[in-house]
Amino acid sequence: MKIIIINGPNLNLLGQREPEVYGTTTFHDYFKILQEEYPDVELSYYQSNIEGEIIDKIQKVGFKYNGIILNAGGYTHTSVAIADAVKAITTPVVEVHISNTFSRETFRHQSYISPVARGVIIGFGLKGYNLAIQSLIG
Repeated sequence: MKIIIINGPNLNLLGQREPEVYGTTTFHDYFKILQEEYPDVELSYYQSNIEGEIIDKIQKVGFKYNGIILNAGGYTHTSVAIADAVKAITTPVVEVHISNTFSRETFRHQSYISPVARGVIIGFGLKGYNLAIQSLIG
């Protein structure tokens, strides 16, 4: 089973950025924990701050992998193009958000990705990625 986690803009700053919202663990450290917890899953990770690179990655793996976990960050609320990329592929996508987007600014209540994703996990911190893996393997 091959699953990729794709994180969007500013998620490379986890552990430093707004620790009261996102916590103090870096994604690199959390990813190691996920790999240990799921040794039978070939997990990979990709992060970009650039919309087109995220689309390219979705298209590249979207017909080969068993699952994509996508946290598009701020692009969630603005990118029709990323939503179109998700809609165009056959690999199931689970949308994840670390914070509860509905408890934040109103513009974060809209997701262009949710309607084309298999499911959405919001507000459980980094554990949301773990829940997404479980949903894809189970």
